[in-house]
Amino acid sequence: MQRNTTEREATRRHAQRRPARRRWVAAGTAVAGAAACLALASVGHAAQDDPPAASHGDRPSPAPHSTWSSRDAAAYWTADRMAAAAPVGPERGTSDRAAAAPATKAAPAARSAATARHFDGIPSVGVLFSVDGDTRAHHCTASVVHSPHGNLILTAGHCNPGTKAAFVPQYRSGADKQPYGVWAIEDSFAYPGRGTTGAGADLDFAFATVAPGEDGSPVEEVTGGNTLSPTPGYTNDVTVVGYPNVRHDPEDRAVRCATRTSRLSGTHELRMECGGFYGGTSGSPWLTDFDEESGTGRVIGLIGGLNGGGPKGPDNDRVSYSPYFGEKLLNLYAKASQG
Repeated sequence: MQRNTTEREATRRHAQRRPARRRWVAAGTAVAGAAACLALASVGHAAQDDPPAASHGDRPSPAPHSTWSSRDAAAYWTADRMAAAAPVGPERGTSDRAAAAPATKAAPAARSAATARHFDGIPSVGVLFSVDGDTRAHHCTASVVHSPHGNLILTAGHCNPGTKAAFVPQYRSGADKQPYGVWAIEDSFAYPGRGTTGAGADLDFAFATVAPGEDGSPVEEVTGGNTLSPTPGYTNDVTVVGYPNVRHDPEDRAVRCATRTSRLSGTHELRMECGGFYGGTSGSPWLTDFDEESGTGRVIGLIGGLNGGGPKGPDNDRVSYSPYFGEKLLNLYAKASQG
């Protein structure tokens, strides 16, 4: 696996300077583990470009094969295959949001002065690739989160991996070798009741375990990770990082936006205004206390929730939603952390 030892050492040094955050994660895991058992599911459903949860919630697809390793993932997801991974089916911001009437009246997508800008990305955020039948998709965004085994990524609940699923941190379109490698997804964890309407929209988040790298290193050791935190309230200053797919954004690069969140009227969700978050950005982390040096922060939300993560209609890339992170998220994190 291609690795950047200089950036890796910088990540390690930065992690050593932030012991309090790691202690918080351990404490959160202990609290969540003591909570009452909930109906959690380890899932491996096919993912298109942010399809509606209702379209595949009862349609199982094969989980990643038990022998699927990061070496296998790197061998399969060549530069040519990544370039050919054009999204198919519903897209975030169009047909997935129109598939069902929202449970509440969402605010209209007002044109905002803020617009995401392209940049080179950060190691802790990347792209999900997967295959289901003839479908090969560069479909959602995911981020590495601190965990006991250093092997967890976070994404939207409707971004379920199919077969040959892989996570590509700081994805570089067209690169012969990805800067932080290609990592096989082993298993994923989400609530069976998750969805994009009604109460299910509040559960539109998921975790996945990532296989070790070719040298045995966990992904967090290579990329660094964001600290998973409960949402502190509806008003927060955040940095949002995601990967629009090439159908909407020909540059096929990461985008970022610094903005402020507010409450999505009539729901228990957050909203933010910033243009450029098209299909492919579901799962994009909402980071507070973002550190430019390490490229990490505290993740308090992600693009997802009602209608798949935003309103219907014109200019809907300019408004995005997030589930509120609370006890349900921590309980799911505790379950996933055991893997």
